[in-house]
Amino acid sequence: MRSLGSPYPYHGPMSEGADVAVVAGSDDDLARSGATAVVVVPVKAFSQAKMRLASVLGPGQRAALARKMAEHVLAAAAPLPVVVVCDDEEVAAWARSRGARTLPEPGLGLNGAVNTAVAQLCAEGYGRLVVAHSDLPLANDLPRLAEVQGIALVPDRHEEGTNVISLPSGCGFRFAYGPGSFSRHQREAARTGLPWRVVHDPGLAWDVDYPSDMAALTL
Repeated sequence: MRSLGSPYPYHGPMSEGADVAVVAGSDDDLARSGATAVVVVPVKAFSQAKMRLASVLGPGQRAALARKMAEHVLAAAAPLPVVVVCDDEEVAAWARSRGARTLPEPGLGLNGAVNTAVAQLCAEGYGRLVVAHSDLPLANDLPRLAEVQGIALVPDRHEEGTNVISLPSGCGFRFAYGPGSFSRHQREAARTGLPWRVVHDPGLAWDVDYPSDMAALTL
């Protein structure tokens, strides 16, 4: 597991030494991220996913691609436990077959589903949550984001969307996905009063929404 250190400076209030690299496995590391860290992955119905690729992929191909990328993200979460947030039984069955827990959140939309799921997981006692999109074909080593203090935001490569968010339990962060979410999430991170940082990671920055994004598909 790699360390997140000074290349990713904090913003806002922080204690002395908060930007010092984390030593994986230390007592302080466990106190900060907790043995109760969990990766949360919202997954849209495969049959409805990646509609903006319809000009180059048929329905079955789009569904297969969405499933393959989601499988990759779940693998990148190991060894942390994974909770898949979904409103589709096919996705739920797939997630269970991959060893993930599912939280069905029907009819809430992405933001409502994630906010509700995070609140439930916080109430269950998880100390840190890493929320990752399911369409990251280059994702790797998501557990390293459970090592940070405060809040970490990983933008897409255009710095418009937010591909991964790591946050401590109970911080009151309100998810606001959609076009331009990175700016909104920066403001929200600042609003919480916690130290926060932006993590620029080439692997986590590459999501697949448009045909031009498919250059990264080497799954």
